[in-house]
Amino acid sequence: MHEFLQGARLLLRGLGQWRRSPGAMALGLIPGFLVGLVFGAALVAWAVLLGNVVDDWTPFADDWDPLWATVVRTAIGVASFGAAAFLAIVSFTAVTLTVGEPFYDRIWRATELTALGRVPDSDYGFWRSIADAVRLIARGALTALAAWLLGLIPLVGGVLGFTVGLLLTGWLLADELTSRSLAARGLDRGARRAVLRENRARALGFGVATQLCFLIPLGAVAVMPAAVAGSTLWTHAALGERAGRNLDADAAR
Repeated sequence: MHEFLQGARLLLRGLGQWRRSPGAMALGLIPGFLVGLVFGAALVAWAVLLGNVVDDWTPFADDWDPLWATVVRTAIGVASFGAAAFLAIVSFTAVTLTVGEPFYDRIWRATELTALGRVPDSDYGFWRSIADAVRLIARGALTALAAWLLGLIPLVGGVLGFTVGLLLTGWLLADELTSRSLAARGLDRGARRAVLRENRARALGFGVATQLCFLIPLGAVAVMPAAVAGSTLWTHAALGERAGRNLDADAAR
């Protein structure tokens, strides 16, 4: 639990980057705002259409007792909207990081400089960010499907689907957000995943805290710059880096 809370605190520390690099952090709000408008409109449209969609999915319940038909259709509707929300959050992160690459690169560099006094040399690369985004959306779709299926379980489905979806999505967010700072240290995808596994509780703490903020209306837009800064600080903590320490020496270990 201590490591989990430490991960969550790193998101709060990311908010401190507003004091050090207010210009870069403010610019980081722009891509999140634009992508958030599109995703928000899509979720609203889905909510409006959901009642008719669920009715089309459940013609077998037309002859049921109205109470049970309502219970089943409500459960399916809640599970379907929850799954769409989880998918939207994961996709939002992937799309926003890709669209806002120049903005978040500035935040990452500013965080590296203020925390360590240097910026790693390895380039993250636009095409690498595209590939990571596609992988994240695909894994997010599987997470949304799992949350939807769990949400169909009577009585406990809503809570179970939300909890499992929260943990899985939190892990995906931690994976995606730390990709830039870890890749900048010359770590390929396998090595990055190994670092996450070695610091699983801290990664979950950071990812779940970010996910909970993203669930708040406009939270994803407001928190995205801090999440980028916090993920950089997460990398420093995971690799044991601090100001004045030689990156080449770290890589040799």
